[in-house]
Amino acid sequence: TDLRPLDILSEVVPAGRLAHGMRVFQVQGVHGFQLTTSRPRALGFPASRLFIHCDCFPEEFSIIVTLRVLSIPAKRNEYVFTLMAEENPSVLVGLRYAPNKLHFIFWSQERAGGWQTHITFPNVSLSDNQWHTLILAVSGQSFSLTVDCSVPKDVVAETPFPASLSVKRASFYLGNRRRRKGMFTGLLRQLVLLPGADATPRICTAVNFKVATLSVPTVLQDLPAKPTSNEVLKYPYETDTKVTLGSRPPCTKQEKAQFWFNASQRGLYLCNGSAWISMLEVKQRLDYVEEYQNLVTNSETMGVEVFTIPEVGLFAATANRYTPPGSAIYKWTDGKFVPYQNIPTYQAQSWKYFTIGKKIFLAVANFEQNDRGQEFSVIYKWSHRKEKFITYQRITTHSARDWEAFVIEGEAFLAVVNHREGNNHNIDSVIYRWNPRTGLFETNQTIPTSGAYDWEFFTIGPYSFLAVANTFNGTSTKIYSHIYIWLSGSFQLFQSILTFGAADWEVFRIGDRVFLAVANSHSYDSGMPAPSNFYAINSSIYELNITAQMFVKFQDLLTYSALDWEFFSVGDDSFLVVANSFDGFTFSVNSIIYRWQGYEGFVAAHHLPTVGCRDWEAFHTAEGSYLLYSSAKEPLSKVLKLKTT
Repeated sequence: TDLRPLDILSEVVPAGRLAHGMRVFQVQGVHGFQLTTSRPRALGFPASRLFIHCDCFPEEFSIIVTLRVLSIPAKRNEYVFTLMAEENPSVLVGLRYAPNKLHFIFWSQERAGGWQTHITFPNVSLSDNQWHTLILAVSGQSFSLTVDCSVPKDVVAETPFPASLSVKRASFYLGNRRRRKGMFTGLLRQLVLLPGADATPRICTAVNFKVATLSVPTVLQDLPAKPTSNEVLKYPYETDTKVTLGSRPPCTKQEKAQFWFNASQRGLYLCNGSAWISMLEVKQRLDYVEEYQNLVTNSETMGVEVFTIPEVGLFAATANRYTPPGSAIYKWTDGKFVPYQNIPTYQAQSWKYFTIGKKIFLAVANFEQNDRGQEFSVIYKWSHRKEKFITYQRITTHSARDWEAFVIEGEAFLAVVNHREGNNHNIDSVIYRWNPRTGLFETNQTIPTSGAYDWEFFTIGPYSFLAVANTFNGTSTKIYSHIYIWLSGSFQLFQSILTFGAADWEVFRIGDRVFLAVANSHSYDSGMPAPSNFYAINSSIYELNITAQMFVKFQDLLTYSALDWEFFSVGDDSFLVVANSFDGFTFSVNSIIYRWQGYEGFVAAHHLPTVGCRDWEAFHTAEGSYLLYSSAKEPLSKVLKLKTT
């Protein structure tokens, strides 16, 4: 064979004619084949149609599969494809899926009488109702499986793939092994054999790795939503569309591509996996911002966290400077935040809400020691019986500024930013891993930081990143902040970016583009002449350049001791609001909402009077959309309502 891709799936539908029992189905905007035939042999074709010049299967090759797997019983196996000789019931080559496992099967002719070899890849979880692309690369005794362009799973077997596996009088079968038992019940979009090459570099270049393609049948590429005239659809075509009536239902990955009809407002909405997107109504546009609530706080507020506890309500936790009375949690009641619970804290800097399974947690970053001279930050757990947060775990920290919670490969982590220890700003910040056996967070990794203020976790495709905002190394704020990537069980340096007293990172997406904004707070260097204004400096927005595999500067915006960025959307419009805290003369400084203007980048749209602005949080209720800002200079935070047209 030559080295062109051999499209197995297209051979089953020559000239677009679907075999008996095949249907085109659309899920999450992607088309695939569903196999429902009672005659498995109808989904086969002679191998000679692919192997025109040679009767042997390639010795080295890749198999590329894009599929959507349904949840199957624990002991059930389903075949993605098989290659079988007409006179023999054994599988020459095949791919079989079981819950959390993938088996590659081949016939080893070197052994006496022949023998079937199974290469098993454990911990391959595909039954999540999502599309996945698998790349199986085979070369001799080496077998490598890549799922969604993540880190490959490698197996070295005793039995190599045969150098000359005959395919005379053999046929490929799609989704079966010539029997109804083990028939594939999911959706297939791509099934390609690439002789003589590892297909991973050719496939793993797209942003959406889960549906990356090498070759897809024409039937699945351009399917009309409806006939262009009075003609009927060329192919049998269905989609698992469901329309829900009544009050607003949840919108998660499970409801993605489902519709909700709001009869009272005559609106039709589509779930995109996280939010309901209007399909019929005129899109809302931000008109202006009005003051909605003056939220009196226990003392100056260094940070605020807005979160929702399912079946309980919407809450806001303020990180307050002084103890007593500590920090407070407010509950949204009758359209306002009202006091709900007080928690003793010690110059609290921030809160972080997160869940692990059904457990609900709230972690506070304490900056100072308690009355006994102990310095630790605290994780609180929500008690469903008491309907309040109770102390769960204390962790020793050093002038903690921020917590970040995230999940990687099913494991829960919690990272703390340690700002300084005494006068030493160059200390380790710590990443903790959740131990399901003990039910506690345990140290997993330490990362050197310099007067750090903030962690920001984000994912791009299958890769996980953690960015730290380094603020001060003891002599200068002009230092590098770092982005780390998760590789081989730990975070490793990915990129360093020069920042000036960095206080916050904010990652956000606009379409397929990924951005990272840094809030620079001040420019100071003990060895350099003092600038005219330490605090009037640019904060920067960086964009991911996929080709260069790094973030590159996209735009500079003049800010005044910026301490926070918050991204939010109204209708189809995207916005960034900055927390300007000090201009070198006064803490009464306008914080600014920037509107995304495409080619122009972000353009100032609204100037909001704030006092010592420290943190912004955007949130939504049934009544509308809001911004909440915390003041680090007065015991008064404000809720602002976004007025739309």
